[in-house]
Amino acid sequence: MEQKVSVWKANLSNGLILGLAGIVYSLIMYFLDLSLNKTQVYIFILIQVALLFFMLKSYRDNVLHGNITFGQSVGAGVIICLYYAILMAIFNYILYAIIDPGLVVKQLALAEEAMIKKGAPQEVIDAGMAFSAKIMKPAVLAISGIFFLMIWGTILSLIVSIFIRKEGNPLIDAVE
Repeated sequence: MEQKVSVWKANLSNGLILGLAGIVYSLIMYFLDLSLNKTQVYIFILIQVALLFFMLKSYRDNVLHGNITFGQSVGAGVIICLYYAILMAIFNYILYAIIDPGLVVKQLALAEEAMIKKGAPQEVIDAGMAFSAKIMKPAVLAISGIFFLMIWGTILSLIVSIFIRKEGNPLIDAVE
């Protein structure tokens, strides 16, 4: 008799690995003072896609015996990304509240500079900065980070699952 493994339990280690990879990458970028660099974001997107691909492939091959539907793959990917989002939210809260509270000020200055470069009127810049200052609090950033990373994780899971999907032969599987 085959024992069923919970998708939550089977993907906990994958989510923790992705979360730790995100934390390590963020710390490296922070210590190299590249946290506000846009290019590093694209590099980490590639790392996320590669890690999620191998994690879902491992789940398919080791837990589901080589077969996975598109829906199962998306579900597993979303669960992995939920664990990842929770870890990153905790890390970001610690980063912004304890490690470097001045990081928010740097991000606000960067946003103001971008609005000035676009030629926004001073009233718009002032209103935007006032609003941004209200929401750029460690707790708000952590909670909103969970929602953003879940949306992002769902999108990544949908894309990666296209390549992970592998369904068995229904005629052979029905006999067993």
